[in-house]
Amino acid sequence: MKSIAVDEPTMSMLFTINNSPLFGKEGKFVTSRHLRDRLYKETEKNLAMRVEETNSPDAYLVYGRGILHISILVETMRREGYELQLGQPQVLYKEIDGIRCEPVEHLVVDTPSEVAGKVIELATQRKGELTSMLPKGDLQRLEFNIPARGLIGLRNAVLTATAGEAIMAHRFNSYEPAKGTIPGRNMGVLLAKEAGSSTAYSIDKLQERGAFFIDPGETVYGGQVIGEHIRPGDLVVNVCEGKKLTNIRASGSDDNARITPKIKFSLEEAMEYIEKDEYLEVTPQNIRMRKIYLDENERKRMSKKAEMA
Repeated sequence: MKSIAVDEPTMSMLFTINNSPLFGKEGKFVTSRHLRDRLYKETEKNLAMRVEETNSPDAYLVYGRGILHISILVETMRREGYELQLGQPQVLYKEIDGIRCEPVEHLVVDTPSEVAGKVIELATQRKGELTSMLPKGDLQRLEFNIPARGLIGLRNAVLTATAGEAIMAHRFNSYEPAKGTIPGRNMGVLLAKEAGSSTAYSIDKLQERGAFFIDPGETVYGGQVIGEHIRPGDLVVNVCEGKKLTNIRASGSDDNARITPKIKFSLEEAMEYIEKDEYLEVTPQNIRMRKIYLDENERKRMSKKAEMA
């Protein structure tokens, strides 16, 4: 019998040990040996997945058939008690007849008719080509050919634009010549200034700066991504500051803080959200986003070095 062809990987992610200030507090398996053994064990039964070693003994490149494929492995590992960190997903390019090609996926979106224009705009900004637009009951069915790179972060944007009513599905179509630059996340993030426990007082005062990913009372550390800034560019804020108590009380000064509920990310959403200079810290109990370089001065130094390179 002819052997069955297994789909090749189209995306890679960096898997590394958790080295954040909170490492080892929530998981059972935290060393690079545990991580290596578990990843190679996965390749024995998961035929579409590949693992490669990197220059660092603590980091591995995992190749899969998209974010969902890799996220299933990550979710399984965290339930088994592993702690790890993930880098930004990267698509795999191929040289075909001397032309640099990238994976292109067939994307289907069912969306309410009144917001179909917003979905088309979001997809075309990411180099998607509309191939079909048909009514389906009260919904519009939109079909696109879109680079796999363009799908990273698209789900969040589409769900926001359609108030959560869009239904998305996509599958690998073919390799086509690279489509050029695709815009990434257009807003910066809020970063914790120091380690400690977040306070309702601080979060309440900082809400006009952006939307938060944490609740009062959560443990944070310097360099952790704790919210989305309302403007481009990152902002370092202190969310651990308590209210200074005085002997004098003005009327109305002790009103309860009104805090907007935090934005909750699923594992796939968080994997799509992070940028090149960020890691996703995954433990059995929490999913946190952080900068690769936690120290603010080191981040500035590295960004200057990257600009000069």
